Amino acid sequence: AMSVRQGAVYPVPAPPGRTEAAAIVPLPRVRMKDFQGMPGTIGGIVLRALQFLFAAAALCVMATTSDFPSVTAFCYLVAVVSLQTLWSLILAIVDAYALLVGRRLQNSRVVSAFAIGDGVTSTLTFAAASASAGITVLIGNDLGACSKNHCPQFETATAMAFLSWFTAMPSFLFNFWSLASR
Repeated sequence: AMSVRQGAVYPVPAPPGRTEAAAIVPLPRVRMKDFQGMPGTIGGIVLRALQFLFAAAALCVMATTSDFPSVTAFCYLVAVVSLQTLWSLILAIVDAYALLVGRRLQNSRVVSAFAIGDGVTSTLTFAAASASAGITVLIGNDLGACSKNHCPQFETATAMAFLSWFTAMPSFLFNFWSLASR
């Protein structure tokens, strides 16, 4: 016959440096430091200001041409940079307010809203800039119709939209990183 032995429980000593009272208190969470470019920092405001300026420049340049409404990609560019201008301005104001009152913008709902908004606007801006670049190349190189159109203005507006996207992507990545590191 087989014999089964009952197991014994032996106390395990606490790790060195930890007392019984300290074992109950949880260790403090290590938080990622705010670094420049995240919401509520000077770098964040600079990125928002650049996004706003480049998108507003694209909007103003495109609005000065009389024939942009005849091309769907240019209408799309105007709509998207209008959205990017508004979004960047609102978040620059929120960042400035957070800095002035000394608050951190690390609430998960706020960071989620910023990340989703930045992701949507930066994707739309990139798509609009790419579509406009394609039409600009078509007009200038393939059709040779720059003499009848506003190619320099179209190219400038497209470049400004790409620069707005280029400054919007870091904002999205910082917000997404901040959200993912929770």
